Amino acid sequence: MGAPAQRVGFIGVGLMGHGMAKNLLQKGFAVTVVSHRNRKPVEDLVAQGAAEAKSPAELARHSDILWICVSTSPQVEAIVREALTAAPKGLIIVDSSTSEPDSTLRLAEECRAKGVTLVDAPLNRTPKEAEEGRLNVMVGADPTSFAAIKPALQAIAENIFHVGPVGAGHKIKLLNNFLAMGQAAAIAEALVAGRKLGVDLDQFCKMITAGGVNSGIFQMMVPKSLTGDFTGFQFGIANALKDLRYYTHMTENSGLPSLIGEAVHQSFVQASALGFKDRLIASLIEAQAKINNLQFATPVQVGGQAA
Repeated sequence: MGAPAQRVGFIGVGLMGHGMAKNLLQKGFAVTVVSHRNRKPVEDLVAQGAAEAKSPAELARHSDILWICVSTSPQVEAIVREALTAAPKGLIIVDSSTSEPDSTLRLAEECRAKGVTLVDAPLNRTPKEAEEGRLNVMVGADPTSFAAIKPALQAIAENIFHVGPVGAGHKIKLLNNFLAMGQAAAIAEALVAGRKLGVDLDQFCKMITAGGVNSGIFQMMVPKSLTGDFTGFQFGIANALKDLRYYTHMTENSGLPSLIGEAVHQSFVQASALGFKDRLIASLIEAQAKINNLQFATPVQVGGQAA
């Protein structure tokens, strides 16, 4: 007989977490989830064989790996501290949220004092790749802990990068998201400027696509937006705003000037203030158009709602 399956407790079965937990289940891991404000993904996973726990403490008590995929550092801190009240020695906690590195390092020390290991493993790609088990993951961990969780990482990811010790994953993720959101903000400004100046944006899109300025971000944002569909980039402005705030905190705490980072951050603050906080990234275009008294494109209906 082979070794028993690793027991994975999973907290945060939302857009990304549902696909991750599903793939862990399908690839032989014993998965337990905690109640989520949206019952639908929990019930779907339970129907596929997952168990359900009532709290992070209960989950920690019966897990080899406790996996967290939520939105903010304060959420992660509350979950980890509750889990530590019942965590057995040897438990590995994996944080796949986009968290502040300083918070991650503090939590790692608290975990270490309890005989528990904290690993940061933030994610790249979208909910589509999460459902397909094809995420990119950047892992901050000591070599022994990385080896222990690698089979679970392989269940949810196509590309795994061991980027350094604990905290390194979240640092690299914030750099990545700054680059991505910086492109998004520049694209939104350029498109609205082009519309205001009377540029043929279909030809502009074709020209960019054929040259060095092209990018995955451009392709997610622009072609659909030209038709009034602002849902091509499946990431929310609210989450991006939080990530950029964490990025500027990180640079400031390290004594690093971040002129462009602050400008990008403020472009998302502006979009939020204009009423687009709960929209997706391409709605930066709508926000930029609004401050220029311009309708960029007539919004289309997507899933019964305006895109």
